[in-house]
Amino acid sequence: MNYIEFFEELSKIPRGSGNTKAVSDYLVEFAKERNLEHYQDEYNNVVIIKEATKGRENDDPVIIQGHMDIVAVHDEDYDIDMTREGLTLCREGDFLFAKGTSLGADDGIAVAYGLALLDSDELSLPRLELVVTVDEEIGMLGATQLDLSMCKAHKMLNIDSEEEGFFLVSCAGGTRIDVFFPMEELAEQEVEGTKAYTINISGLVGGHSGTEINKGRANAIVLMNKIISKLNDSHLVEGIREIKGGTADNAIPAECKAEILCKTIEPELFDIIKFEALENFMGVEKNASITLTEAEASDKKWYSLKDSGYCSFVTGLPNGVMAMSKNIEDLVETSLNHGLISFENGEVEIGISIRSSIDEKKEELVYAITDKGFSYGAHFNVHGDYPGWAYREDSPLRDRMVSIYEEMYGEKPVIMALHAGLECGVLAKKIDDLDCVSFGPWIYDIHTTREKLSISSADRVWNFIVKVLS
Repeated sequence: MNYIEFFEELSKIPRGSGNTKAVSDYLVEFAKERNLEHYQDEYNNVVIIKEATKGRENDDPVIIQGHMDIVAVHDEDYDIDMTREGLTLCREGDFLFAKGTSLGADDGIAVAYGLALLDSDELSLPRLELVVTVDEEIGMLGATQLDLSMCKAHKMLNIDSEEEGFFLVSCAGGTRIDVFFPMEELAEQEVEGTKAYTINISGLVGGHSGTEINKGRANAIVLMNKIISKLNDSHLVEGIREIKGGTADNAIPAECKAEILCKTIEPELFDIIKFEALENFMGVEKNASITLTEAEASDKKWYSLKDSGYCSFVTGLPNGVMAMSKNIEDLVETSLNHGLISFENGEVEIGISIRSSIDEKKEELVYAITDKGFSYGAHFNVHGDYPGWAYREDSPLRDRMVSIYEEMYGEKPVIMALHAGLECGVLAKKIDDLDCVSFGPWIYDIHTTREKLSISSADRVWNFIVKVLS
């Protein structure tokens, strides 16, 4: 089978982060059918090893690495249960995409490449060690737990980048913060004489909070909290009973919805507040929609915003780019993204992703947020910390890949660092002297339902991988 056929097979298997047992078992069955050495751990990480082709036994072994989980999102009006159902792949011209959902080329393409290499009896290859991790998208949890003692390689091709011709040789580290803000329940008499409203924000561009944090895109959660805060400043807001937005803490949220209890909101006032919220994003967020509608009355409980420190806390939180690198042009050094928000059991929970290429800056930002939050009565869960990947000046693998790329395409690839997490940093802590390059084909709008893979680019990258390994 070729890599596209393997990608199609993978797409039939639900594999959102945290739901990886089925795809992990598929990889194990693949190995068993071909009598390949394989390992599956309790977290569902899988390592498959294929010994070198005859005559290549003395060549250095190579790790092919990617992750099996995807950011599983679907359009609001598309009926699918992504925990149980596979994707419907579509092709239009050069592009492969999925109907109504994310495509999962991030990082299904790496797994498909790896399986096609292991499946081939025609290619001349060194010992290959396919390392496929779980839950990369929610904090590199699989890579953190992975035992690589069975691996012999000290060279690794990480195929988890989305721009063909760009070789990544360094990345930021990061961490997650869950902020919990408790609310007090409103008494019945405090609800009397008020109205329930639904605020809905949709149509934002969204995107990856690492690679696209500096592109001036609006964050639906931040917009929602600004709107609620401005209504609160106008002494209109009494309570809240629902707020929900975002799909993952490492994605810029494109949608957010809230139900609030208020005195009458005049349409003219809301139009002004809506304009002020979007004012700085007019050039980017051309399809943005912010609506206000009266909600149906219900017996659900309301929780007080009037005297809560919530609005002051959330509007005081930073968001987006915090600092640019002083050493690498146009590289974001430190950033923060509000990725998730929900309301449950009388508490608002906000999931925040922090990234930085400087560990001290990351720690300072964590301290600043938690210190401020404690003063407003919030509590926190800081988790999912992962290391950055330091630039390696002496890299024979990088030099060889650059030379082969020039030979094949007549131009040099771009060598760059990335303001996003890659498993290279985690795995470099587990393998001494790991020489690694991250690369991949053109994949557009990852982590969104607009995600699409350029098939011609994927073909070129496949040919490049084969050439590097041969």
